[in-house]
Amino acid sequence: MPASTLPAKVVNELLHASADAALVSDESGTIRFVNRRAEELFGYTSEELVGKSVETLIPSEHRERHAELRGSFHETPRARPLLSGMELHGRRKDGSSFRAEIALTPVKTDDGLLVASTVRAVNAIDASEAYFRTLLESAPDAMIIVDAKAKIAIVNGQAETMFGYSRDEMVGQKIELLLPERLRDIHRGNRQEYISDPVLRPMGAGRQLLARRKDGSEFPVEISLSPARTTSGAFVSSVIRDVTERKAMEQEILDAKQEAERANKANSAFLAAASHDLRQPVQALSLLNGALRRTVKDDRALEMIDSQEHSLTAMTNLLNSLLDISRLDAGAVTPELEDFPMNRLIDRLSAEFGRQAQHKGLAFDASGCQSVVRSDPNLLAEIIQNFVSNAIRYTDSGSIRLVCDEAENCCELKVIDTGIGIDDDQQEEIFREFHQCKERGAAKEGFGLGLAIVKRLAELLGHEVGVRSALGKGSEFSVKVPMVRQLQRDTGTEQRPTTTETTTGTGLIVLIEDDVNVANAWGLLLEAEGYRVATAASATEARAIIEHLDIVPDLLISDFHLLDGSTGVEAVASIRGYYEENIPAFVVSGDTSKVVKDARLLDNCTLMSKPVDTSRLLTAASVAIKSGEVPAD
Repeated sequence: MPASTLPAKVVNELLHASADAALVSDESGTIRFVNRRAEELFGYTSEELVGKSVETLIPSEHRERHAELRGSFHETPRARPLLSGMELHGRRKDGSSFRAEIALTPVKTDDGLLVASTVRAVNAIDASEAYFRTLLESAPDAMIIVDAKAKIAIVNGQAETMFGYSRDEMVGQKIELLLPERLRDIHRGNRQEYISDPVLRPMGAGRQLLARRKDGSEFPVEISLSPARTTSGAFVSSVIRDVTERKAMEQEILDAKQEAERANKANSAFLAAASHDLRQPVQALSLLNGALRRTVKDDRALEMIDSQEHSLTAMTNLLNSLLDISRLDAGAVTPELEDFPMNRLIDRLSAEFGRQAQHKGLAFDASGCQSVVRSDPNLLAEIIQNFVSNAIRYTDSGSIRLVCDEAENCCELKVIDTGIGIDDDQQEEIFREFHQCKERGAAKEGFGLGLAIVKRLAELLGHEVGVRSALGKGSEFSVKVPMVRQLQRDTGTEQRPTTTETTTGTGLIVLIEDDVNVANAWGLLLEAEGYRVATAASATEARAIIEHLDIVPDLLISDFHLLDGSTGVEAVASIRGYYEENIPAFVVSGDTSKVVKDARLLDNCTLMSKPVDTSRLLTAASVAIKSGEVPAD
């Protein structure tokens, strides 16, 4: 039965039976009805209050503010529950004041809008509730408590500031008021799901949430939810945090990271191009120097060629060091770990540095090693090369030894010299960039980058490097590498020769090089050695040339990056396919990017880095042409 059809006597009896104080006022704020509990609470009789302004029951200092709130309420009337969180006060007939919670229920009647008010004194609440309210207001974050019907019951001051609504505008409204309109239906569904299984949800639980202010602006938030059940029903407490600034910072960090990645890619591309382009002229000079050495017989001219070779070596070392430092600092070097016998590395280094040591009058010895280690063979070789180069540079007499010590799980390779030694106070400093030994007798050549590269490479590989030295007696540099297993002692490894002397060669070599100056230098060197040379600038041109050759080539030598966008790998594969033979091949490149390592996948092929050591090249060419197999690295 609708309430409007109830007899007035029944309505009066219901109101009088209420456990809380109740009164009814009209749009002007005039009291129309007071129940018995209200008479007891305020100390007035019904006759004393009916017809009086509701502000009679408000302390004088709050009456003006209450009148404003009442006017706002009548403009947009809506139900407001108890526990609204508003600071409200009542005044008794004797002048005493008390804190109150007031629920409002607007009712439209034929006589206009009436407001039923339920008043509950809270001035005698226990200390715990007062403490709770103090905490609520002093909380650094916005807090909103919602009842079982998803209506806002309590808000704190931070919520008013955050959303731009007054407390009175929020209390009694659905929580969806504070969400963008397009998300409200979704939120209702999520809300129902949460109510069916209410659990504690911590702040920032992986959700991307948006809130909406009174002015319509939206902002990102994080919300924690805490369900609670009281004698008044079920509630959900929400702590809301505006994360606009943090999201902006996260976006800035993300943008900076993406920019750094773009810069790193650009830097890597530059280094790859620079590595190739800067090495090209050095490669040409090195090849021409080798050709001159094989054609000039005059002793004075040979001395000049030796001096030129020395300068080229210094230029090559500096160029390699600068590019290596740049690539390591740019993060462009990625280790490619594999298991390999350490002897393979020692043999290669013995052949490479034995001749240099002999030219300086130094004894060079490399002991055998039975360890199979796990590392990147090229990066590990670079560490040891720097150790040996320094040993030769700083040793004027005596010997240089490569010694391999094998422990249970570790292979330690040592480079021991009888050079000038290093003072104790410099043994840590030598691994810094551009630091050179200042001891008497120290060589002036070099730029102090070798050991800085060693330190970076060792950190990249996770290997331990060490140094022990006595001033005037020599130094010992070492690197420890994880050992996988040991080879059988009776299997031995054939030692590579420590000299790079070559004999005059014969045979046909197909050379594929798109730089005219470098191609001419190649031709002069190889022809001076006695080889026939057929030259092409691309894979396509090479394929056209071989169709006119009278014999199968004995060796293929190709630059990696070719003029038409093809690669040396493609050129070698095409020529081998034409002849259906696995012709030995050298692929040469100054590009150290990962893509060039595709050449390592070719069978019977060696990847050589520019500038190529001409003596080593010609020795390898002689072996490959005679045996049909390229020598092992």
